Amino acid sequence: MMASNYKISTAARNAAANAVVDLIDAGSGAGTIGIRTGAPPTNVSDADSGTLLGTLTCSDPAFGAASSGTATASSITSDTNADAPGVAGHFRVYDSDDNCIAQGTAGEAGDTPDLVLNESAIVAGGTIAITDYTHTQPIQ
Repeated sequence: MMASNYKISTAARNAAANAVVDLIDAGSGAGTIGIRTGAPPTNVSDADSGTLLGTLTCSDPAFGAASSGTATASSITSDTNADAPGVAGHFRVYDSDDNCIAQGTAGEAGDTPDLVLNESAIVAGGTIAITDYTHTQPIQ
């Protein structure tokens, strides 16, 4: 077991954050973000859960270089024709080969989710837009 005061340098945090977000760019095209209802699966390797509300396309590359352990997403194309109605609960990020790279909670800013949407109540055929998405590598 690792001691609780174990910490890594800013350079290590940046390298780790960049390594994670660079996986989204793997494959021949841009990565995607699926917005889904309910809680995320227990592990990234688990099957998708909830109803797919819509899919947004990342820029390629998906993120800028990390600073202080945080990488901020580049422009993400909104889904202007949502697949289904529902309340966004989580998201999953995939590379262009459909490998799930990351997941977390999704919602409006006041909900303090991992991925911030302009609106968490999705209407079928409506627009889903992401207003804030960062990946932060913990110092510990």
